[in-house]
Amino acid sequence: MKMFRTDEEAVSPVIGVILMVAIVVILAAVIAAFVFGMAGSTGTAKNVGMTVTMQAGQEGVDILWQGGTDINSLQSITATAGNNPATGTYTSFGVGQITSVNFGESIIGERILIVGTFSDGSEQVLFDRRY
Repeated sequence: MKMFRTDEEAVSPVIGVILMVAIVVILAAVIAAFVFGMAGSTGTAKNVGMTVTMQAGQEGVDILWQGGTDINSLQSITATAGNNPATGTYTSFGVGQITSVNFGESIIGERILIVGTFSDGSEQVLFDRRY
């Protein structure tokens, strides 16, 4: 008479050990991320409302300042078109005011980047677009 093997284990012990080690490693990584600050908080984003349109001569942009909770703390902006920085200094930003930013050459196909510096010393990208 033949005897049937009665192995009723659903998962092999080797697979069980591998799963336990994987769980321990993942748990240790999550704990380490919080302990060492890798999952720390990020700074708060500034809120500045603006509309940016290309000038008729295609050598600059006009910025219409529309408001936002942080427009009063905006100290200055820097603007670049590709590797070409804007000419001039921009430090006045009132609601309804238009700031004309000129680059001195065509901005067609260039990435326009406008970065704001705020009174707390932080900087934030306000506008990033390719024309």
